[in-house]
Amino acid sequence: MSLQQEIIAKLGVKPTIDVDQEIRRRVDFLKEYVKSSKTTGLLIAISGGVDSAVATGLCKQATDELSQETGKEYITLGVFQPYGEQEDIDHSYAVAEAFNLTHKVETNIEEAVNEIVLETEYGFKALGTPRHISRGGKGNVKARTRMVIQYALAFDMNLLVVGTDHASEALTGFYTKWGDGAVDITPLSSLNKRQVRAVAARLGVPEEVIGKAPTAGLWEGQTDENELGVSYEANSDYLEGKEIEASAREILERHYLRTEHKRSPIPGI
Repeated sequence: MSLQQEIIAKLGVKPTIDVDQEIRRRVDFLKEYVKSSKTTGLLIAISGGVDSAVATGLCKQATDELSQETGKEYITLGVFQPYGEQEDIDHSYAVAEAFNLTHKVETNIEEAVNEIVLETEYGFKALGTPRHISRGGKGNVKARTRMVIQYALAFDMNLLVVGTDHASEALTGFYTKWGDGAVDITPLSSLNKRQVRAVAARLGVPEEVIGKAPTAGLWEGQTDENELGVSYEANSDYLEGKEIEASAREILERHYLRTEHKRSPIPGI
């Protein structure tokens, strides 16, 4: 078995999908976990990108069905988390409107992030190595601060935090895990990026969101594909078992092997 075949098997990606079946399967997955965890709904951070938009649609359908079936109120809470002014935040609100999200809140992370950065730089100075935090370091602080706020809301509201991680991100280790904050449940995990977009189209995600360049919003102008050096088209082809350019294959497999720790449980002894 080739490394490509091993990766596909481990991540559970299908070469083709029936979009309607995948939506039904993932909505049912969310419903069952909400019921078994005795929680009252789901929390999803809506970035304005296609992944969080798809997760929002699945979550809203799941909690709506649970409310109808049980007579109890189950909610999907949408959280918008800009750092200062977010140019495309209208995309986040468009997603909430598309799925008729009645529970939503905006929590601006700028002040909290800047305080953490300042304390970190005090730490560098105390260690005798005064310097500014790196661009990547500050980007990670943004991601982790968002997760802290999500869990603070979820804890007191008895909600599960939903992740938007999918197989195309797991392949390269470019996703939320452990040090980045982790999540409670990941309904997109066995889909590649192409499949996520197919589900998005069926769910009714706004076109301007489906076509956006994927970004984690770590710094201005940052995009996933520029950071990784491989397009999501090639990434998706790889996960569907297709042949791709040798240079792209080498990059993907190198990222996969280097980031194994992000896909594994916390080690202990």
